Amino acid sequence: MASAPQPDIQALAQAGVAALRAGDAAAARRSFDAVVATGRATPQLWLLLAQACEQLQDWPATSGALDRVLAADDRNLYALTMKGDLLARQGDDRAATAWYGQAVRAAAGTGPLSPDLAQRIDRAAAAKAATDARFDAHLSSALAAAGVDRQAVPSRFGEALDIMTGRTRPYFQEPKSFFYPGLPHIAFYEPRDFPWLVEIAAMAAAIRAEAEAVLAADDGIVPYVEKPKNRPARPHKLLDDARWSAFHLWKDGAIVEANAARCPVTMAALAKAPIPRIRGRSPMALFSILRPGTHIEPHAGYLNTRLICHIPLVVPAGCRLRVGNETRVVEAGQPLLFDDSIEHEAWNDGDAPRAILLFEVWRPELSESERQALTAMFDAVGGYGEG
Repeated sequence: MASAPQPDIQALAQAGVAALRAGDAAAARRSFDAVVATGRATPQLWLLLAQACEQLQDWPATSGALDRVLAADDRNLYALTMKGDLLARQGDDRAATAWYGQAVRAAAGTGPLSPDLAQRIDRAAAAKAATDARFDAHLSSALAAAGVDRQAVPSRFGEALDIMTGRTRPYFQEPKSFFYPGLPHIAFYEPRDFPWLVEIAAMAAAIRAEAEAVLAADDGIVPYVEKPKNRPARPHKLLDDARWSAFHLWKDGAIVEANAARCPVTMAALAKAPIPRIRGRSPMALFSILRPGTHIEPHAGYLNTRLICHIPLVVPAGCRLRVGNETRVVEAGQPLLFDDSIEHEAWNDGDAPRAILLFEVWRPELSESERQALTAMFDAVGGYGEG
């Protein structure tokens, strides 16, 4: 008995595509269903079937076909946007925006898109933005009805809402060299909580005078990011670039005598701070000078056992510092104390150089015994290989 002839899959697929282009979704679906029945349908054919079912408003079949596409390729932009459209039609805003968001993120990592696909992604982005706005309005209304004043609660509540709604992401400590566990992920600390910092801030005018003299003399100033000795240089757009410069008072644990002699008030101020004393590593203190129009791109520091203190001295309008999700305006005389192991960046969009006193201090959460142990450990690391 002769076996039944095998269907011509290519002919069926071509007939389905032709019918779809002609607007005959029913005929297209019959052709695509015939291919599916052979068990040899490709993800592309499942996508074509989903398009035919969508035109026929057979939503369960559309969803099932899209699931087959996404099981094979979870970054298929057509399938992602169609899944979002399907759920939006069903009134499920929250589910729809999840698919739209996935499509927009996936599209950002691809090359140029076809006009049709680019239009779909733009529409998905607009739909997601509209849904996000509706959800935010709902959330604000519900919080207000519950008597919650968003301005009265700590700023971290608002940050949590922004993370939940996808407007931003959480930032954590990501030191390049050494991570000490169990420390809180706090971007900015409040200067008023540190009596030593209040004392130093009170000396800002006299420190500023010394910084201005350094700027005027333009002597002893070197690029902030320099190539290390006997180590490969990490990529940095401001490597050996004078747009971000330093006038070192302490460097790698050693006092820079010539520079320190020119800044006695600044050195006296630094003596008030809980600066680590680690051979070959700390103290580290300097005037950090950022030229007009310079942007220090996002980066993280080497350790999370310290905080960085900025005492802004010479500050034109347009200077900012972002740490994690919080951006603060840099103002002369107003200290900034932050965790530099969290991603941060800085700008001088002004028309004159920005100069700050920059130094590191121990994190307040570390006990005296931990500081002693860390000092001994870093000493040992620095001394390894010495004769």
